[in-house]
Amino acid sequence: MKNWVAVASAEHVRLGQKAGFMQICHGKVAPLRRIGPGDVVAYYSPTYTFKGPDKLQAFTAIGIAHTGEPYPADMGGGFRPYRRNVNWLPAEEVPIRPILDPLSFTTDRKRWGYQLRFGLFEICAADMEIIAKAMRAALPKLEHDYPQDPGEVL
Repeated sequence: MKNWVAVASAEHVRLGQKAGFMQICHGKVAPLRRIGPGDVVAYYSPTYTFKGPDKLQAFTAIGIAHTGEPYPADMGGGFRPYRRNVNWLPAEEVPIRPILDPLSFTTDRKRWGYQLRFGLFEICAADMEIIAKAMRAALPKLEHDYPQDPGEVL
């Protein structure tokens, strides 16, 4: 099991939450293939809206990746982004600034957001626990507690 931070506007994250999927890096398949079944994904949203000037800088969702491969979705106009199904956990949105100090990927205070520019990056389990606790999300304790198919609910 791995832990990931994905980056998208809160608006886009909420669309995925409603439908039970994640989409990253403008729908590219390669980053989604790095995420495996049972991996934990936390979404960081720099803004409320895509390319908007409305700063948010918060973790907005957290969930567990389902089994199966990324799949294309038809959004019309020839746009077919890739998605991966996710079991989103009940969680609260939480600003990143109050938890910057304990997170290992933000140790350089002047450039704490550098890794976020990549759209998806792996983090350690301790960092995910900090994020989940701040979001008041209950992560499964053991690997066998993670859902193995899209129909299984935590």
